[in-house]
Amino acid sequence: MNIGEVATQAGVSPKTIRYYESVGLIPTAARRNNGYRAYNEADVNTLRFVQRGRELGFSVAEIEELLALWRNKRRRSAAVKLIALAKIDEIERKIAALESMKRAIHYLAVNCHGDARPECPILDELAGGRS
Repeated sequence: MNIGEVATQAGVSPKTIRYYESVGLIPTAARRNNGYRAYNEADVNTLRFVQRGRELGFSVAEIEELLALWRNKRRRSAAVKLIALAKIDEIERKIAALESMKRAIHYLAVNCHGDARPECPILDELAGGRS
């Protein structure tokens, strides 16, 4: 299969495939005599795995770990679970940070008159409390 066919089957762009190759998530494809990349079904499956991992927010490094575990038929599922639980903790920290930002902006918006006056607590806050 060529890169376009693999991209369609895996649900990624050819540019994404080249990126995944460049960072080592997938092996560099074999080349045909004409210089075009040649892929097989295993490559499609790996790309789908990587893409789903990216959709779930796993970093390139985390996906490298998960790929190694996926390929290792003697793996312990406990190792996979640890990676997933660490990702959940990271997501929960990000959610808490976003909720904090939301509360702060909401407070500022509620306290802004939103009228013709120039005074604005939102801009004051962004300026470090100075008008």
